[in-house]
Amino acid sequence: MSRAPIAGFEHVHEPGGAGEARTLLLLHGTGGNEHDLVPLGRRVAPGWGLLSPRGRTLERGMPRFFRRLAEGVFDLEDLRVRTAELGAFVDASATTYGFDRGGVVALGYSNGANIAASLMLTADRPFAAAILLRPMVPFEPTAPTDLAGVGVLVRAGRRDPIGTPAISERLATLLRGAQAEVDLQWHEGGHELAAGDADAAAAWLEARAR
Repeated sequence: MSRAPIAGFEHVHEPGGAGEARTLLLLHGTGGNEHDLVPLGRRVAPGWGLLSPRGRTLERGMPRFFRRLAEGVFDLEDLRVRTAELGAFVDASATTYGFDRGGVVALGYSNGANIAASLMLTADRPFAAAILLRPMVPFEPTAPTDLAGVGVLVRAGRRDPIGTPAISERLATLLRGAQAEVDLQWHEGGHELAAGDADAAAAWLEARAR
């Protein structure tokens, strides 16, 4: 259900089942909102808590997590500010709702995947793991962060004209350079969400838990 804003973010929070401390952070794509990925989150991590914020930037009325100057060209100063804001939102939400901040796993699609990647390229181990659907390289870091032990699933489209295969490979390389454990998986479509994304993400997350 929708909650009062935290750190300026409209959001949905669903507590986990009894004894479940883990939380899935859901980050929508351009034009989405805090409700869009909740059904996907329930399929990927049944019983987990869900935290789903709405991006605070508008592009022609469509919510995003940070501004872009053109397709694939990001406003890096805005990205820096918005990345810090998202990290503060997750920290404050953990305090407000009483979930384990160290047990947060990010699941982002497109613009949401990009800001999740930005946080991982900015801060040491901001998530226990991350599922990035159709991500791009948000920026080229000057020095790697410490992502040792952090599992990352990158689901990329072989025919994606936005997050091209070369871009997906570059992001995987950057994350591996920070010692993340990256699983780069391909589907045969483009930038859109694919039918197999939920099952693939759920299987990967369950395997990580084991």
